[in-house]
Amino acid sequence: MMRTSGILLPIFSLPGGHGIGCFNQEAYKWIDYLKQAKQSYWQILPLGATSYGDSPYQSFSTFAGNPYFISLDDLVAKNWLNIDELPIQEENTTIDYANLYHTRFDLLRLAFERSHITDNHDFQSFINNEAYWLNDYALFMAIKDYLNGISWQQWPEDIRHRTTDAMNYYTNKLQENITFYKFLQFIFWEQWQKLKAYANSQGISIIGDIPIYVAYDSADTWSNPHLFQLDENLLPTAVAGCPPDGFSADGQLWGNPLYAWERHAQENFSWWISRISWCYKLYDVVRIDHFRGFDEYYSIPYGNTTAKGGHWVKGPGINLFQQIKNTLGNKEIIAEDLGYLTDSVRQLVKDTGYPGMKVLEFAFDSRDSSGANNYLPHNYNENCVVYTGTHDNETMLGWFKSILPEEKNTLRRYLCTDTQDDLKLLDKAICLAMQSVAKMCIIPMQDWLQLDNTSRINKPSTLGGNWCWRMNNSQLSEKLNQKIASITATYGRDKK
Repeated sequence: MMRTSGILLPIFSLPGGHGIGCFNQEAYKWIDYLKQAKQSYWQILPLGATSYGDSPYQSFSTFAGNPYFISLDDLVAKNWLNIDELPIQEENTTIDYANLYHTRFDLLRLAFERSHITDNHDFQSFINNEAYWLNDYALFMAIKDYLNGISWQQWPEDIRHRTTDAMNYYTNKLQENITFYKFLQFIFWEQWQKLKAYANSQGISIIGDIPIYVAYDSADTWSNPHLFQLDENLLPTAVAGCPPDGFSADGQLWGNPLYAWERHAQENFSWWISRISWCYKLYDVVRIDHFRGFDEYYSIPYGNTTAKGGHWVKGPGINLFQQIKNTLGNKEIIAEDLGYLTDSVRQLVKDTGYPGMKVLEFAFDSRDSSGANNYLPHNYNENCVVYTGTHDNETMLGWFKSILPEEKNTLRRYLCTDTQDDLKLLDKAICLAMQSVAKMCIIPMQDWLQLDNTSRINKPSTLGGNWCWRMNNSQLSEKLNQKIASITATYGRDKK
């Protein structure tokens, strides 16, 4: 089994101007940096078109891409935008989503008007091939614009229930805006496919991320209400989340609608198979978020203000993954099997054969209720992926400052060091992950950069300040690149 490694860095965290990381030349330079550092993988977060709160895990569609990731420079090259129309090219280390929302779509509409895209053969092929999701998504977004952004729950009853007359009325009335949203997805697709092809040509595979749940205010829920636990008024009867644990006394109330799994099974999980199949057009490997939810999912009555009143309900189990394998063949999947685990969850991961995840921070943190022994490297087997932390965790340096002194001493003993220097301790922790037997090791870029929690990507169950961190070009030094390459080679992870 080949030993490999990679780096976790969201698209939005890439350096450069224009307010947010995107598919521009900085992304290509990043791929070059990964190759030079002897990495095999670039792990990203979901590419979805984000909604309120800016979380990539709460998207308007499980299929549609985020228009903010479209390279404006590429639109200039096509003569659809003028360079003096672009935002100021200053690097920013945090993303201002409010400003993007109020300015980016005006630019994209300008490009759309100048593109004469309906005459483009590739565009016509794209919208025909992807009609099974694109038509509903583009109509959903056009109606949302027309109704001033309100949730589809508040739309007029006829279009909320998708009556034939209402669907025809809005499709005809909003045709121009529907085409605009199809244009955005075509450009997103075209730019991403070019970037991914370049990554693959340089020996870099893309690890994508698929959230288990979809947002209630999404084209997915609106167009497939029978696949979710909704009442006759199309309101959720129960929503998703996680129970209280050492990290959150109230648990996590995510608020996503839950699946009507019996309906999915009756349809041979066709919606899920379409979803997974689409992911493999975007990524080489897919990490499935909250994998334990396929064994049992946590159901919270709709309207509850915390997750305390929820209970566990049996999920689809191995049947879903057997159907995926039967239809799509063997696919590279990483099971995000973190959190409260039972024997049946562990058995499901084992039955699928997918590698699970190990997070070093959990091995030494008494707040974790899933059992520290599961995360201590001497207990790993080869079929797993080890992380120092994920996008939901503190950076390693930030974590050092938040754990109890005795927990930090336990870490020092495990690393056979008495150093009081947190930067040296961080280097040793990274090496601990890299030297483990895990077949794949993924290090968040913030840990390589030795950054504290001001650079944390997400703090679960909080609003504001998340999904905002950006790297700057000055941090991508040759010295750091050589360090990453050296550690990678030392532990035999440079021979994909």
